[in-house]
Amino acid sequence: MTRPNAWLALLAALLVFPAAAQQSGEAQTATYPNYWDPRERVEVPDLSARNRIRFLTTHDFPPFNFLDQQEHVSGFHVDLAREICAELNIAQKCQIQVLPWSELSTAIAGGQGDALIAGVAINVLSRDDYIFTRPFLKFPARFVRADRVEIDGEDASALAGRRVGVMAGSAHAAMLRAYFPDIQPVTYQRDEWMFDGLKTGEVDAVFGDGVQLSFWLISNSANECCSYFDGPYFAPAFLGEGLAIAVRRDSPDLADAFDHAIHAISKDGRMRELYLRYFPNGLY
Repeated sequence: MTRPNAWLALLAALLVFPAAAQQSGEAQTATYPNYWDPRERVEVPDLSARNRIRFLTTHDFPPFNFLDQQEHVSGFHVDLAREICAELNIAQKCQIQVLPWSELSTAIAGGQGDALIAGVAINVLSRDDYIFTRPFLKFPARFVRADRVEIDGEDASALAGRRVGVMAGSAHAAMLRAYFPDIQPVTYQRDEWMFDGLKTGEVDAVFGDGVQLSFWLISNSANECCSYFDGPYFAPAFLGEGLAIAVRRDSPDLADAFDHAIHAISKDGRMRELYLRYFPNGLY
């Protein structure tokens, strides 16, 4: 079982807690894409026979799940699970349990939990074990440019011939070469070296994960040096299908119920509010 993890250490260091995010001016203008057709109807199954519904997560995947300053589990995933339970009118049945990442698959297989909300990657192997809800958040790739550099244009074509930093061996490096062959990639072995290269002028821009870049841009390290440029870019073949809730294959009713709730939350604006709470600089 795998999940996106290339930027976890950086996000842990840069994590902006929800209270701060709600005060951010950028948070009020950031947008959240709706992945649902507004005309679509998703029926909700009868869950009355279930005595409880246990969500399993971790505490080391910020800003999706982490321990807050009071050592309580918090994050986007945790608040989303609570919103889902509220929408389905089953809050009294819902529990959220924290386990180490390495124990999640064994725990749900053994009946110790009903759903994984922890960033499990959606792929051919994981689909053998789980049914996934529809994705509720997709990871975009983004360019970030140095503001001191003059770029004649507002889209990626203006970066043709320019040096753009990217992490060596990453999906973003492969995507940069495939989608933007006129850009000159400069590969780095460590995130901090890439960001230093951007600040010192070794490269004019960097290309990488939108989540990581969104938090770096508002960090003290960035010091307001840089900003998003063009994008966002989505490429499931390189970046995966996004985040979804996983349930055992014998629980299609849960997947359907969660989809119903996610659709309702997305339609009435609660998903956007949740997104703005944890992503003060936006991803898209």
